[in-house]
Amino acid sequence: MQRSCRLLAEIPAQGHSVDLRRASTTLYPPIPLYRRLLRAHRNLPREMRSLGDEYVKAEFRRHRTVTNPVHVMGFLTQWRKYLGELPRDPSAHNFKKLDPTIFEKMSAEQLTQLYELMHATRDVWKSVSSGDRTEDSRS
Repeated sequence: MQRSCRLLAEIPAQGHSVDLRRASTTLYPPIPLYRRLLRAHRNLPREMRSLGDEYVKAEFRRHRTVTNPVHVMGFLTQWRKYLGELPRDPSAHNFKKLDPTIFEKMSAEQLTQLYELMHATRDVWKSVSSGDRTEDSRS
């Protein structure tokens, strides 16, 4: 992301497309977003935090050299949306399912990554759930 492209678009309302002119007035650099994401992961269980931090760091590294402003805005907008959906309460497990229309827009590589992520998170949540049960049985 070149210096002139380091911008963050406001999350568009449901059903509306991104208006680049309007969005460009509400933009800010991605470094604070990156930091907020890592801070928000502190509320997750240790295994989920580790997985999330690694993924965020890898994605931001991969997109560091992107020069297309529309792509940069889309990338940062989706991360901001993700940040808004993270639970603020560590004990809350209020995650939602993906919209089926999103799957239709994904490439084969994205679907493969999502599939791998699904299996990695299942393993993490299984260990968290079994850890909760052992703590409950001790009480």
